[in-house]
Amino acid sequence: MYDIIVAGAGHAGCEAALAAARTGCSCLLISSDLTTIARMSCNPAIGGVAKGQITREIDALGGEMAKAIDATGIQFRMLNRSKGPAMHSPRAQADKTMYSFYMRNVIEREKNIDLLQDTVTGIRHSSGVCEGVTLSSGRVIHASAVILTCGTFLNGLIHIGMNHYHGGRTIAEPPVYSLTENLVKLGFSSGRLKTGTPPRIDARSVNYSLVEEQRGDDETVVFSFKTAPALSRKQISCFVTKTTLETHEILKRGFDRSPLFTGKVQGIGPRYCPSIEDKICRFPDKDSHHIFLEPEGIDTNEMYVNGFSTSLPEDIQIEGLRSIPGLASVKMIRPGYAIEYDYFFPYQVNRSLETKLFENLYFAGQINGTSGYEEAAAQGLVAGINASLKLRQKPPLHLKRSDAYIGVLVDDLITKDTNEPYRMFTSSAEHRLLLRQDNADIRLHDFGYTSGLLDVKTFTLCNNKIRSIEALKQLCLDTRLSAAEINPLLTELGYIEVNTAQNASTLLKRTGIYLHLLIEQSLSFKNAVLAITDDLSIFEQVDIDLKYHGYLKRDLLMADKILRLDSHQIPASFKYDSVAGLSNEGREKLIKYRPDTIGQASRILGVSPSDISVLMIRLGR
Repeated sequence: MYDIIVAGAGHAGCEAALAAARTGCSCLLISSDLTTIARMSCNPAIGGVAKGQITREIDALGGEMAKAIDATGIQFRMLNRSKGPAMHSPRAQADKTMYSFYMRNVIEREKNIDLLQDTVTGIRHSSGVCEGVTLSSGRVIHASAVILTCGTFLNGLIHIGMNHYHGGRTIAEPPVYSLTENLVKLGFSSGRLKTGTPPRIDARSVNYSLVEEQRGDDETVVFSFKTAPALSRKQISCFVTKTTLETHEILKRGFDRSPLFTGKVQGIGPRYCPSIEDKICRFPDKDSHHIFLEPEGIDTNEMYVNGFSTSLPEDIQIEGLRSIPGLASVKMIRPGYAIEYDYFFPYQVNRSLETKLFENLYFAGQINGTSGYEEAAAQGLVAGINASLKLRQKPPLHLKRSDAYIGVLVDDLITKDTNEPYRMFTSSAEHRLLLRQDNADIRLHDFGYTSGLLDVKTFTLCNNKIRSIEALKQLCLDTRLSAAEINPLLTELGYIEVNTAQNASTLLKRTGIYLHLLIEQSLSFKNAVLAITDDLSIFEQVDIDLKYHGYLKRDLLMADKILRLDSHQIPASFKYDSVAGLSNEGREKLIKYRPDTIGQASRILGVSPSDISVLMIRLGR
């Protein structure tokens, strides 16, 4: 008998098991193959646009992904540096083998986690409460809660050209049978999705004189708030090339054998990460598409061809690759493929990711229709935390849309139709200036501490950081620098000189002026600043808070309005059928999604503002 069973040891399963175990729960992590824990089956990278923000949020809540990529990363970059801070997104290439070894080592060192190599084929339940799992071996294991993190394994089917193979994540891994059927019999609704991966090539067969080198940042920006910022590490380069019109013509010759275009694939693929054949069809006016050659590790010749995801026949894949500049003599190690798999519509889970049909049963990761390691890990962390909190009879962790990208992710899943793999973008977050990658610890340390994942030392350090930020902001508001002190800097930056003293906070609103530059203009100001802190990350927070003060204030006001709607609870037993005045579509959607709050109801597609007004009147608001 365990407190919590986690089925699946991918990115969601690892975070779920670690979160549960670190809060004191006995946990059993079950995987069909324990040598593939946290396998990077597709892109060998963590982070990127919005995903980097999620990774730092996972870290701020006490998760492991950020520390794992810091330990195993082979190239680090901060994307969108030329844009505002809301768009800055860390990304790192990983040594995929080392990443998996790191996560397994962390899990094996956790005393509250047991490992079992087997496959979950059904859940055990009584009176609407999940009580354990049934395994393919026939064994039954009991637990107080179960978290399903099945990835793409549920009835997985791999397609390469007109050939198809049963596979769970790769051709070498078996799919999971019976679990979908078991859950459907219990009343859950499932669907079918598709994702894909590019071919892998031998890095020794690339002509590097014909491709563009893409180096990592000189100043490494790490992911975890606990990793030393000046970490010195060996970084290796990625490379950029592009398809040609010849490439497109070659690939078109294989369209009559494409599983996507001949109807063999029934699942819907990710709109924002299309296959190369999809790109050619959807953008016929484009002469080329970028291709990124990404090493899969330091001690391997295997290279990932990012931007060339495909399920075309192998002969077309290799011919198409060899038409790309730099790849004329390329050797393909393994072909790209598409994989279809079952998922369960996420309107069937609550904000805690506990299912609505069965108490103490949680869904996390691609089983909820998402795409991406980071989205999966975030859900696993939320499910692990909430299962643990429930067993300890504590309130669940509910992150709002203004709290975190993770809050946006969960809210989108439970209020929007998920008919294609869900992927997080910065455009999904209406409060993205609040939800920056640089302030994730400030935003979420309270939640991590309350959940039991952050220790007192980390919590105290973050609170001290917040106090230092506020003290520095007040110092900038109270300090005036003379014209003689600041004119050299203004002249250097191309500004007109001033004749009177200027307030430090006003100067920091100017483009190109930052606190670390300003303190060099005045010895007294520098001494006052350094008496508070010399931490550059705190300087960065002060710069952003003062430069974007008006925008941040507006965002906070908007978040407060939404919060007022989200504070109006809707009883779980509320009878929408009895409410006169609701539109037919609104009533249908409300019955289907059963939102927890008026705010959630307002974000359901098909529920109109007039429906919300009717609800609020009926609820006495």
